[in-house]
Amino acid sequence: MIRAFKNTLISWFDGFFAKNTDSIVAADFTMFFILVLLSFITYFIARRVLLSLIHQLTKKSKTNWDDKLADRKFFKILSYLVPAYIIYVFTPVSLESYPDIAGGIRIVLTIYMIAVVVMAANAFLNAVVDIYHDFTIAKHKPIKGYVQVAKILVYIIGIITIIANLFGQNPLTIIGGLGAFSAVLLLIFKDPILGFVAGIQLSAYNMLQPGDWISMPKFDTDGTVIDVSLTTVKVQNWDKTISTIPTYSLISDSYKNWRGMEESGGRRIKRAINLDMKSVKFCTPEMLEKFRKFEYVKKYIHEKEAELSNYNEAHKVDNSVLVNGRRQTNLGVFRAYLRGYLNNHPDVHDEMTFLVRQLQPSEKGIPMEIYVFSRIQEWAKYENLQADIFDHILAVIPEFDLRVYQNPTGDDLQKIGLPNLPK
Repeated sequence: MIRAFKNTLISWFDGFFAKNTDSIVAADFTMFFILVLLSFITYFIARRVLLSLIHQLTKKSKTNWDDKLADRKFFKILSYLVPAYIIYVFTPVSLESYPDIAGGIRIVLTIYMIAVVVMAANAFLNAVVDIYHDFTIAKHKPIKGYVQVAKILVYIIGIITIIANLFGQNPLTIIGGLGAFSAVLLLIFKDPILGFVAGIQLSAYNMLQPGDWISMPKFDTDGTVIDVSLTTVKVQNWDKTISTIPTYSLISDSYKNWRGMEESGGRRIKRAINLDMKSVKFCTPEMLEKFRKFEYVKKYIHEKEAELSNYNEAHKVDNSVLVNGRRQTNLGVFRAYLRGYLNNHPDVHDEMTFLVRQLQPSEKGIPMEIYVFSRIQEWAKYENLQADIFDHILAVIPEFDLRVYQNPTGDDLQKIGLPNLPK
């Protein structure tokens, strides 16, 4: 049909040109012009009609994968193939008398269509990531690194195919020739290769996920992971700055992941208060009578006194001397008070490690350490809870005839009569 139409054009142009060869040239280029015009008409139809129809269908469908493809302009990119393909197919017929020109146009169109296919593949892979993010598993197994590797492969194949078309070679021949440059390729793609391997390890062993809180002092990083890609991991620090860490560094260097704390349901409180050892003493009957009024140690004192009395009686201890036998101390009662206070605190976890202990005494006194877990994990509320607990502890210490150890200040020096230091 096309050849018949072309012969009709040649016959028509014979009426204008004296030579038949001129009529053939005019018919060839007229055919090519009509072909280009037809390709743009089909592109307009595909873009305005078919593409609009596809978008309407995707909106009405119950699935969301087609919506993701439409959002990433996958169908729009594919529509760019329509005019190029029409010109590519019919150019040899329209420019039959100029095979070299037709061949050049076909090479250009081939490169154009390969580029469009690469763009469409890129859009498709982006849509795959978007679709995957809708699944719960995406929070634990990110695939962005794998998708980026797939993109690199698509780009490499696209570039090799374009080069092969430009030089008229088989793409497999070019791929085989790249073996000689493998060392150079490994050097060029060192970071992506290391990042890909690291990404597989991070995912396989569930070492890192978006949303994890990590601390990595080497990179001055302390915050939440917001993105895990092929070569880098982005972390938003608590001061709202963004740190970019090479993915491979999370395998080769150490870092702390706080996810275990968040999943455990508790957050550790570990802090000590130094007490003056000179204020530690045996409890007198008057002191015990006072302590019995404290709600959290009332039962403890009663039971402990009964235990100590039975022990001293069984061993016939001379109670006229305090160092004989076993006695309660204000420090021991204070430790019991802290246990009772924390056990009854609604925001202290009673099913996790719970310790109120003395640490090694030093020149700064005897440290009394609180080692418990808070039910509250949110940073600001956790800090408020911790502050409230130690506000209370500091306030009740004098009630047990104990003193907090503190280095002397300028005011203390003035109270004992030392002269003011020169300014």
